[in-house]
Amino acid sequence: MTGRELMHRDDLGHVVPLPTTVGRVVSLVPSLTEAIAASAPGVLVAATDWCVHPPDLDVARVRGTKNPDWRAIVELAPDLVVANKEENREIDVRRLRDAGVPVWVTRIETVPEAFASMSRLFVEALGVGEPTWLVEARSEWDAPAVPLGIRVAVPVWRDPWFVVGRSTFAGDVLHRLGLINVFADSPERYPKVDVSALTSGEVDLVLLPDEPYVFTPTDGPEALHVRTALVDGRALTWYGPSLQGGRTRLLATVLAAFKTPTPTTPRDGS
Repeated sequence: MTGRELMHRDDLGHVVPLPTTVGRVVSLVPSLTEAIAASAPGVLVAATDWCVHPPDLDVARVRGTKNPDWRAIVELAPDLVVANKEENREIDVRRLRDAGVPVWVTRIETVPEAFASMSRLFVEALGVGEPTWLVEARSEWDAPAVPLGIRVAVPVWRDPWFVVGRSTFAGDVLHRLGLINVFADSPERYPKVDVSALTSGEVDLVLLPDEPYVFTPTDGPEALHVRTALVDGRALTWYGPSLQGGRTRLLATVLAAFKTPTPTTPRDGS
């Protein structure tokens, strides 16, 4: 690093030394990769293999979110590595810091936390100010939700089935859409459930995102005999530019699906 170092604290309270100008950033979080690419063009020098947005992002790849090539990251000499408490492992953060690389860790479990965290990342860490999409998205999501009384479940994986439970960003998105997550009181954040729990009378609608598991018209709905809706996984689970307009898109999908007849023929529950 060059120039006068500035000291800021990340979302976990860790002091992160930063140069006056941050010009080389490695992102280990797909949603933050998209956000940084849209808001601070040119600063990204590397990202994970899972960072597929924007599609034309041309940077070095440093493996996955759970197994980043920390030695390759160190060799890139970044001014800052951006990570997330849920997405990334503490051991990888520690290895980078021990090698002298500043790491900014975000912690995001609610929509307001997403806006606050990203604002601090852009204003304090990157020094670029709040991007327009963040300001507009915050205004959109600040509007009070209209309770819809629709009970939903959101699988994030199948065979075995895992669903959105307590204290998750996606769960807070559901709440702010006016929906009832039937697994919100689960002791686990992503509980493992039997498929019968998704097809019980407790669930009015199963939302099937295309991220992280890629549910499709032929992969997911065939295992259920309740109403289902294929939804934009980024709008539901990512914190970044996809939040802009995401509330409107998700609500439109949910309400359209809820008006469709409930399937009456039991399907394969595998």
